[in-house]
Amino acid sequence: MTRRALTQGDVELSYYETGRGAPVVLVHGYPLDHTMWRPQIAALRDTCRVIAPDLRGFGRSTLAEGDAENGVEMARYAADVGAVLDATGVREPAILCGFSLGGYVLWQFVRLFPERVRAIVLCDTKAVADGDEARAARLKVAAEVIRTGAGPIAESMLPKLLAPATLANRLDVVEAVDAVIRRTSPAAIAAAQRGMAQRPDVRGDLPGLNFPVLVIVGAEDAISPPAEMREIAQVLPNAKIVEIPDAGHMTTLENPAAVNEALRKFIAGLSPRQANSGEPAR
Repeated sequence: MTRRALTQGDVELSYYETGRGAPVVLVHGYPLDHTMWRPQIAALRDTCRVIAPDLRGFGRSTLAEGDAENGVEMARYAADVGAVLDATGVREPAILCGFSLGGYVLWQFVRLFPERVRAIVLCDTKAVADGDEARAARLKVAAEVIRTGAGPIAESMLPKLLAPATLANRLDVVEAVDAVIRRTSPAAIAAAQRGMAQRPDVRGDLPGLNFPVLVIVGAEDAISPPAEMREIAQVLPNAKIVEIPDAGHMTTLENPAAVNEALRKFIAGLSPRQANSGEPAR
């Protein structure tokens, strides 16, 4: 997998490429980075050109001045993903996969760049905006995280992100998720929390999205419960849903084999498209 970077205004965006074939873009969640997709990158690289960006502030990408204080809107993250596609030379419509925060970003990517979308995968995400209580909680975290660092975020989020059996029996997964959260910049956490607090409700847009959509949800997801994800799939005109057993919110790491199988079947079932014009990553 090759790391690349581009300059977007005063921000450096880091992204990773591997494989060849139909372009697949993997957009990570909060407060994570591209490494949450490692099992999927390994599974898809033989048949797809996989592009995994770090959203601004996360991983090795940087923030712009004022992002932490003002928040990063979901449309801003989406525009950054568009810039990454420009940098890769991908011109054909891509398959876009968004996990949690990445799903919020995809809603806006579809609005901004519908011609760049071949199909969508929504993993453990939401279409509804925050209510008053959730919004206030996000703003409180954003105000406190610069002082406390990312450690308390990891401690509070792990029980929500992972199924009870994962927490009890899968130390490798627990440690991997804990480590990526703890190394996340507090400024990026503040920027994302403020941005998510102001994200729009997109439920009214769903009936007009005619792209093929795969909805993936962990059977024990406490953040984006299966019932909520089923509601999204039912409203979308061309969607199918796969419930991942033995997984909470972090489906991609808790049961990667099931997620990989769902992705492979979905991608294989899409209609053929002309090969991308950009040079494949090695």
